[in-house]
Amino acid sequence: MQEVVIINSPQNSPDERLVAALSAENSSTRLQAVLAVGTQSDPGLVEALVARCAVELDFFVRDMLTWALTRLPSELTVPRLLVELRSEHAQARSQALHTLSKIGDENAWPAITRSLLRDADDEVARSAWRAAVVLVPAGEEKGLAAELAAQLGRGDRLVQLSLSRALVALGDMIEPALRTGLASNDPVVRAHARATELLLRDPEAVFAPDVDEAKRIVALGPERVEALEC
Repeated sequence: MQEVVIINSPQNSPDERLVAALSAENSSTRLQAVLAVGTQSDPGLVEALVARCAVELDFFVRDMLTWALTRLPSELTVPRLLVELRSEHAQARSQALHTLSKIGDENAWPAITRSLLRDADDEVARSAWRAAVVLVPAGEEKGLAAELAAQLGRGDRLVQLSLSRALVALGDMIEPALRTGLASNDPVVRAHARATELLLRDPEAVFAPDVDEAKRIVALGPERVEALEC
């Protein structure tokens, strides 16, 4: 049976009711609760929203949690989200970064550290890349481009696409960093750099780094590949 959020309860205050509903077993109930919180924009529920971000399993509920947080005063939400960036839980870090990117408060920029941009968890790193390109102050884009480009070749196609999109969002200033990638001894890095360069020239282009060919070169060695192709 689907749980129902009781809008007017004589026994509980609205805050208590909504906080309880945020942890309901049914995801539809949790979604309804977050919608109610966001609509009311009650600053007293910042802690409950941020805490739920760290554990919420449903993508749509997490997205609504971010929406609800963006409707609250940034002077309340941003400091609390910055605390989450130091959490030992990857989802807490990732969701906080995602929410900071949506709030767009440049005061959060100093918290987008190199360790977050290179986080061992791919989802955290992807969220950090997206947040970084939104929050980076004028004049620091080149340094960010170099930091992001240093990770060319990382992960699977989805991770690589996220990194390429973050780089492309910085514009033509990424070209020097891409040239470094194109000159790499690692064929996977070169393939990713080439695919990013094509995406920079044509944002509608299909993202298709020739990773399979790159891996073949790594496995065989470039000298043997050349011999086989002769």
